[in-house]
Amino acid sequence: MENLALIDSFSEFKDEKLIDRVTLMVILEEVFRNTLKRKFGSDENFDIIINPDKGDLEIWRNRIVVANGAVEDPNQEIELSEAQKIEPDFEVGEDVSEEVKLIDLGRRSILSLRQNLIAKIHEHDSTNIFKQFKELEGELYTAEVHHIRNREVILLDDEGNELILPKDRQIPSDFYRKGDNVRGIIDSVELRGNKPRILFSRTSPKFLEKLFEQEIPEVFDGLINIKNAVRIPGEKAKVAVDSYDDRIDPVGACVGMKGSRIHGIVRELGNENIDVINYTNNLQLYITRALSPAKINSLKIDEENKRVQVLLNPEEVSKAIGKGGTNIRLAGQLTGFEIDVYREGVEEDVELSEFSDEIDAWVIEEFQKVGLDTAKSILELDLSDLINRTDLEEETIQEVIKILKEEFEE
Repeated sequence: MENLALIDSFSEFKDEKLIDRVTLMVILEEVFRNTLKRKFGSDENFDIIINPDKGDLEIWRNRIVVANGAVEDPNQEIELSEAQKIEPDFEVGEDVSEEVKLIDLGRRSILSLRQNLIAKIHEHDSTNIFKQFKELEGELYTAEVHHIRNREVILLDDEGNELILPKDRQIPSDFYRKGDNVRGIIDSVELRGNKPRILFSRTSPKFLEKLFEQEIPEVFDGLINIKNAVRIPGEKAKVAVDSYDDRIDPVGACVGMKGSRIHGIVRELGNENIDVINYTNNLQLYITRALSPAKINSLKIDEENKRVQVLLNPEEVSKAIGKGGTNIRLAGQLTGFEIDVYREGVEEDVELSEFSDEIDAWVIEEFQKVGLDTAKSILELDLSDLINRTDLEEETIQEVIKILKEEFEE
């Protein structure tokens, strides 16, 4: 095996892996120097000349001529008789440069060299891909479905880069077929060994924000700011928007005439119901807006403990809580406050926590998660409604209802 055309023998990496010729030559020299170190113990007295125009490579070993029998380091020194075989005029003390052919390195070294060269080029390619996608974290991206697995979908972009869409980052109503184009965001990028692992997401609130940027010109131009966005993927989302220009109605601009602007976003998210509200620094008003469509009578804010007590008419409670507790949960996430709902005009109600001796703590917690934290808030609802809103078994709910009814019968 000769040195000629060595660079061109790896042209497939330059073409397919987007590695430039200069970088390829740097990698070539590094790999060859490592091979020379292993073979001769040092590479300091070697010159490696890469000719990009001809596409070849030359290796020259430089040694000092010493008297016959006086060689102490065969890598650095050469006997006079051996030097004169190269050039008869050589004398002791002179420098000798001798070309090293690949075949002189030995078959095993050549195979190892090739493997190391391929590994280095792959490593360079992986590092570039990692850097490229690390800069794209949180950005909107489109890729094509390549392979569908139980727990993830493998996507490929136009450059053939592999992206992974895990099951927990898919919208529940999503359905994929090979060849489908999928929009999402680059959620995170990490290195597994030398290989980048690019995670894609359609459930991140950031995806919702980026869709607003793409679909609503005022958001893209910075005339409308998204202060916060929270969502339960595929079910419901709340977005707080604001504008420094008093002439712009941020909610109206985002929703559009008869919902024309937001319709495309809703469709992209599997018909996710999106509430857009005006952001305000007035905390009381902000919480009130976050709980829409429910109408609030009054509220008491505990800023230190990040809790708020909300008082409503009984008929407004179900609106505030929402199906499965989605509305109150998202309102809490949007405002950063734990929201407790109370019915105005309801007397002799009892906190659910008062029944901890008879009802397991985890059961009480399940009711509280969906805003049902008093006895009457549970008793006012039908059994079927309670089953739909919580993750509790029917038998467990019936037992709780029985305990609560006994309290009021007494």
